[in-house]
Amino acid sequence: MFKKYIALDVGDVRIGVAKSDIMGILATPLEVIDRRKVKAVKRIEEILIQENTKSLVIGIPKSLDGTEKRQAEKVREFIEKLNKNIEGLEIFEVDERLTTVSADRLLNESNKKGALEKRKVVDKVAAAIILQSFLDRKK
Repeated sequence: MFKKYIALDVGDVRIGVAKSDIMGILATPLEVIDRRKVKAVKRIEEILIQENTKSLVIGIPKSLDGTEKRQAEKVREFIEKLNKNIEGLEIFEVDERLTTVSADRLLNESNKKGALEKRKVVDKVAAAIILQSFLDRKK
C-alpha cells in the first residue's frame, strides 16, 4: 500500500517542509514556514489537509556522536505540540545529522545566489533530504 508523507526540518525561526509523491517514493521541497509570521502548527495542519495525509516525518537533530542536545529537545517539544493540536498524526522521527549542510552544498553547487534567497530555500531542501532518506530506507 502506498502512502504520502510530509517532512519537517524544524528550526527556531523556520520550518522546512517537503512532501512525497502519492506513492511515497520521491521527496519534493514544498515550502518554508516562517515561525515569526505564521502559526506553525496551524499551517502544518493546513498542509496535511491539502496533501491528504496524516503521516509526518520529522528530523531530530543529533550531534555527530549521536547524542541529542537542546535543539533535539526543542524539536521533541514541537512534536508534542503537534500531537496535542492535530488529531490522528502518525509521526516518524529521523536522524537528521548534516541535512542542512547537505542542502546548503546542493544549493551552492546549483549556484543559488544571495544569502537571503538561499535561506528561503535551504530549509525546504533539507526537509526533502530528510524525507528522501526516510523513503529510501523503507524500500
